[in-house]
Amino acid sequence: MTDQASKLRVLANNALIGPAKKPAGGPRIIAVTSGKGGVGKTNFVVNLALALANMKQRVVILDADFGLANVEVLLGINPPGTLYELLYKGKTIEDIIVEGPGKVRFISGGSGLHELANLDDKQRQHLVNSLSYFQNCTDFVLIDTGAGISKNVLAFTAAADEVIVIFTPEPTSLTDGYGIIKVMSKFNVHREVGLIVNMAANEREACQTVGKINTVANKFLQIKINHLGSICADYTVVQAVKNQKPFILAEPHSAASKSILKIASNLINGPRQPVKGMGGFIGKLLKLFG
Repeated sequence: MTDQASKLRVLANNALIGPAKKPAGGPRIIAVTSGKGGVGKTNFVVNLALALANMKQRVVILDADFGLANVEVLLGINPPGTLYELLYKGKTIEDIIVEGPGKVRFISGGSGLHELANLDDKQRQHLVNSLSYFQNCTDFVLIDTGAGISKNVLAFTAAADEVIVIFTPEPTSLTDGYGIIKVMSKFNVHREVGLIVNMAANEREACQTVGKINTVANKFLQIKINHLGSICADYTVVQAVKNQKPFILAEPHSAASKSILKIASNLINGPRQPVKGMGGFIGKLLKLFG
């Protein structure tokens, strides 16, 4: 593992061109979502977090995919608590944070996220104060949302600074993913959205997928599509999932690992939206749930 981590740091340094930009005003809060399940969304979040961490970024993952524990399974960790226990069982933010590989920190939402609409003023303030812990010690907060169009998913995507939508070349993924972007455009919650194509057979198919989405979005929607990168189908990814190990650690020299490092570099060095800070994010999230 030490040898693999060393190789990964070399690759990460090669992928990162120029000094990494630190966000002003707090961490960049990015919601990662998809129109349907089975497109590799959680796997993308976990490996992106590790790629960013190897580029000297301080990363927190918030698992907001209700009822599932895929992030902790892929990270190989068992969280000591959830947001529910923070809100209702007297635990502190330090009690429920767990540090995974690459010093990536993780918070399990658990059923606590279901309760956001039912908090009293004291609990709301406690949540804001608790999550403000990350304001000055974090560069990226990655939110793994559920799939599909639901109140929960839309609330997290609207409250975040940025949104990344994961597509595959499958027609159902294209249709459902476009549906999410259409809703964000209709309600003007974001001026642009990041696009990732996953599981493409090759670069040509990935480019064709991006072209289809751009063509429809440019014609019918008032939102900019920002293609952040693509990850082609790679057998090492399948094996890594079976072994419950992030592919960027299991196979740092694989095509998928090089792709995720390039995406991380694009995020760090590319254009970004103004950050709200943790207080602004939680305040807006509570308002949307309320």
